[in-house]
Amino acid sequence: MSDSYLTIAQACEGLFKDKGSKFLAYAYPVETEDEIKEHIQNLKKEHYSARHHCYAWRLGADKTQFRANDDGEPSSTAGKPILGQIQRLDLTNILVVVVRYFGGTLLGVSGLINAYRAAAADALEQAEIVEQLVEIAFWVEFDYLNMNSVMKVFKDENLPQKKTDFDLRCRIRSSIRESESERLFALLLNIEGVRINQL
Repeated sequence: MSDSYLTIAQACEGLFKDKGSKFLAYAYPVETEDEIKEHIQNLKKEHYSARHHCYAWRLGADKTQFRANDDGEPSSTAGKPILGQIQRLDLTNILVVVVRYFGGTLLGVSGLINAYRAAAADALEQAEIVEQLVEIAFWVEFDYLNMNSVMKVFKDENLPQKKTDFDLRCRIRSSIRESESERLFALLLNIEGVRINQL
């Protein structure tokens, strides 16, 4: 598995119109299913008079968690084409919702597939796509006597000190790119009395 992935930097919007129907697309960077539910609920409140709120999402650096929802549209005409746009750009940790306001004319299966695909694509074209690293967060715990040795590793490896606790024993919270973790942990564990707790 790669230790980086592509996602979007911030929320963005898109639009597609066909035969009086409006398809408003909203894309969000997300990290949890709770965030996803919150965005969908907020859009349903904001667009309470819309006919459909169809969506697709994908989570995780390994891209194995995903879902597509047609919200009452004919099967596979909405969620699947939205998910297809997420997959086309190889994105993850993303939610795309397309809100449909019905214009009075039926679009047919192929028309719906095209409309949901085009709306999602328009939103994602507005997005800034960014590469994120998969990092491992950890605490390193050590005695005061070993402070200089531990701090030398932190300095040499340019490790962030996200939180420090210098009580009975010293503790520093940090994170490292997953592909570098084994090598770094070996460096730290070579120092006598050092313990590492992954979060």
